[in-house]
Amino acid sequence: MTQQVPQVPSTEPQLAGVRNFRDVGGLPTADGRSVAPGRLFRSGHLAHATDEDASFLASLGLHTIFDFRNAADIRLEGPDVSLPGVRNVNLPLSDPADGAEFWQMVRAGDLAQLRALLGDGQAANRMIASYRVIITERTAEHSKVLHALAEDSVPALMHCAAGKDRAGLSIAVALLAVGVERDAVEADYLKSNDPHRRYLVRRAEGAPAGMSAEVMELLNPLFDARAEYLHTAFDAIEQTWGGIERYLADGLGLTPETRERLRARLVEGDGAA
Repeated sequence: MTQQVPQVPSTEPQLAGVRNFRDVGGLPTADGRSVAPGRLFRSGHLAHATDEDASFLASLGLHTIFDFRNAADIRLEGPDVSLPGVRNVNLPLSDPADGAEFWQMVRAGDLAQLRALLGDGQAANRMIASYRVIITERTAEHSKVLHALAEDSVPALMHCAAGKDRAGLSIAVALLAVGVERDAVEADYLKSNDPHRRYLVRRAEGAPAGMSAEVMELLNPLFDARAEYLHTAFDAIEQTWGGIERYLADGLGLTPETRERLRARLVEGDGAA
């Protein structure tokens, strides 16, 4: 079914209850075109969306929301707000901070606990390992997303909890599949560090050391978008498949015909409906 793509405001909205929202339209492709606006969006979770946020999201004409959170995430923050007529697809991906116990420690743990689990580079190493796993072991999920986008799921919104890791990699894979070059993918990824986009770290009331400078220094690697994390994903593609083309074809099962349909959905001047 052909989606009617609405006009999207040129200025990026500041949503009250949704972090890290943006339209990836405008990113350049290697052949001189660009991703069309109003086709592919990304954000953090939608559980705390206000009525005004929900009204704005509903105005985008979304076909599908891809939620990459796991059960622990959803228990922690709650389910997404419901948008009329929008299909919701939950595809849990590996979480750099997987498990409710980990998040309980992040929220309520004392300084000694945080040092033991996250200090001496352990937090960044956790992120790096997770990015590698998401690329090498979640090919079925990424294949499902790209095939859905190629068929009927545009306009689409992808999100996880913070909108930077699981959603960030899924957006990156979609952008690579339609020919966006790595430097542009990375530039979009790093926007998640903008102060108004960053995930709001929550510590339990009365947690030892609260939001002290040392606590935040220990937690920051979990909530930063770092180029080294994304480079780990690119390196995993090279090491496992020898490059993007084989990753897309052999890892994700995209045929040339499917990639053409995907470009038609997402790229300006490529026959997009």
